[in-house]
Amino acid sequence: MTTAAWFDLLPLFAALMAAGAIAGLSAGLFGVGGGFVVVPALLVAFGAALEGGASGLYVAVGTSLATIIVTSVRAVQAHDKRGSVDFSILKTWAPWVFIGVLGGLAVTAVVETQTLIMTFAVGVLLYAFYFLRPKFVVVKEQYFALPTGAGRAVLASGLGGFSALLGIGGGTPFVVTMVVCGRPVHQAVGTAAGVGFLIAVPGTIGFALMGIGQADLPPGSIGYVNLPAFAAIAIVSLFTAPLGARLAHSLNELHLRRAFGVYLLLVSGLMLSKYFSVS
Repeated sequence: MTTAAWFDLLPLFAALMAAGAIAGLSAGLFGVGGGFVVVPALLVAFGAALEGGASGLYVAVGTSLATIIVTSVRAVQAHDKRGSVDFSILKTWAPWVFIGVLGGLAVTAVVETQTLIMTFAVGVLLYAFYFLRPKFVVVKEQYFALPTGAGRAVLASGLGGFSALLGIGGGTPFVVTMVVCGRPVHQAVGTAAGVGFLIAVPGTIGFALMGIGQADLPPGSIGYVNLPAFAAIAIVSLFTAPLGARLAHSLNELHLRRAFGVYLLLVSGLMLSKYFSVS
């Protein structure tokens, strides 16, 4: 590759590193994997080269899941130092999340992702109002116990499958679930970062295997996981995830709830724009 060609790639890598910085901050601050930032960035990065085909979406999702492994581990480490990770929940949810991810991978090629995107965007918008203006949603907050048995199996497997389809860590609905069930928002954020890891590991392996032998993949890809993009994003997120966790613990319960509500508004807007740009 010539020197001029390398210079042409610099803006792309700069954009991916910026996405990694935001993904790491969001993982530490809100317990989410950053897929909502990474997937759109990768779609832009690979869209031109792959002419906007299905392979571009699959590579974006697979690579996003790979970066979530790094961001979630760093976020869990940072939150665990402050005692805000409930590992007992992660242990009991792990088998069902894993089964859900396998199911999500199985239907990736046949499900209509645009419908899922719109459904998720509307749902996130409703949750945003709950965190920003809870008095308009309910007269008085009523907390429920975290689901067990069949309820936990359905919720955890559904969360894993849906997240695998969209290349996200599943932290957004998990934080909402824990808060609605009366858990402190700081603990919800810290534990949600661990859920991202549970989803990302099997999801990454699955997308890598599904893409083996596919033509017209970006250089440096193992199946639908692109290693250069993964490295550019993951390296930066290693440094920004602990900063996000520190910021989360500097905010009180009310301020962190409001910050999460604003984040949900942004997520909903991004997903809606993604829906209408492809429709």
